[in-house]
Amino acid sequence: MPPEKTFPKPDQLLKNLLLAISCLAVAGCASRKPAAVGQVIQIGSSSIRVETAPDLPLPRAAIIEWVHRGAVAVTTYLGRFPVKELVVRVHSGGWEPVGGGVTHGASSIDVRLGRSARARDLKNDWVMTHEMFHLAFPTLNRRYSWMMEGLSDYLEPVARARAGQWSAQDAWREFVEGLPQGLPEPGDGVLDGSSRRERIYWGGNIYWLLVDASIRAQTNNRRGLEDAIRAILAAGGNGGADWPIDRVLAIGDKATGTTVLKDLYEQLGPQPGHVDLDALWKKLGVQYSDGNIHFDDRAPWSKYRTAITARSPASGDVIHEHDSIARFARAQAL
Repeated sequence: MPPEKTFPKPDQLLKNLLLAISCLAVAGCASRKPAAVGQVIQIGSSSIRVETAPDLPLPRAAIIEWVHRGAVAVTTYLGRFPVKELVVRVHSGGWEPVGGGVTHGASSIDVRLGRSARARDLKNDWVMTHEMFHLAFPTLNRRYSWMMEGLSDYLEPVARARAGQWSAQDAWREFVEGLPQGLPEPGDGVLDGSSRRERIYWGGNIYWLLVDASIRAQTNNRRGLEDAIRAILAAGGNGGADWPIDRVLAIGDKATGTTVLKDLYEQLGPQPGHVDLDALWKKLGVQYSDGNIHFDDRAPWSKYRTAITARSPASGDVIHEHDSIARFARAQAL
C-alpha cells in the first residue's frame, strides 16, 4: 500500500515558502554552504537542471532518478513536458523525508529532503510529480486555489498509474481513502475562497475526478481531462501565466466538445453542491474493503474508470528513450 498522502498545514505552508525564499537569497543559504551541484536531464526537447545541495542524505543518482520519474509521469500524461526549461533545486532540511515543495511560475521548483529521507521515500513520493503538474496550469486568483491544487493532486496518482509507476488499485485506493476529506463540513461553505486545506486539496480533487469521468461519459471515452489540460497548456496556460477562471473553463470545454468544466464549476465552486462519493464509486465499479481495492467491470462507468488509470503505451517509450544510466534520463554533470 502506498504511504498516506499528507499535506502541510497552512502555517507550515508559510514556513515552507519562507524557507524556500531565504534559500534563494543572494546573502542567504549560499553564503553558509558550498554551492549546489547541477546536472541536466533531457526529456524530449525539454531540459531540467537539477541543483542538489552538498549535504543531502541520499546520493545524487537517486535524486536524479526521482526527478526523472516525476518528469516521465507528467510527460506520459500531457504528451510532452510542460516547459522547455526548468530548474529543480533540492535543499536539505525539514521534518519530513520529502517536503516544502514550491513551484515558481513556469521556471523552477524548490523541494527539501529531510535527514531521514531514504531511497524508498523517493520511490513512493508524490510531491515531485504534484509540483511538476503546477507547471502545466495557469495561475488563477487565490480564491480558486482549490482548482489549482486539486488538479495537481488529482493528476499525480493518475499519471503515475499511466506511467506504470504504481498500480490502478493504488491510485483508486488513494481516491477512496482521501476524497471524503474534501467534502464540506458544517460551516465550510463553498470551494471558492475556501481556506481549509482538505477542502482545497481533496475538494479540488473531487471536482477534477468528476470532470474527467463526466467528459468520458458524455463522449463515450473519445475525450478525457487530458484533452482539456493539453489545450489549456497549448494556449499558453502554464504556471507562469495569470488567467481568469472563465478562460480556463472555456478552452477546456472547447477541447472536449462539452460544457463539463463550466457546469461542474457552477455546481461546486460558488455554491456548496452535493457529491455522493459512495454512489460514484458504485457507478465506477470501485469496491473498497479492509484497505483493498477490487474492480467491478459490470458497473455502468467501469470503462471510464479503466481509461482514467490505464497504463499508457507511450510510457515505455518515454522511459526507454531517456534512460541511459541506471534507469534515469541522460544526465551529464556540469
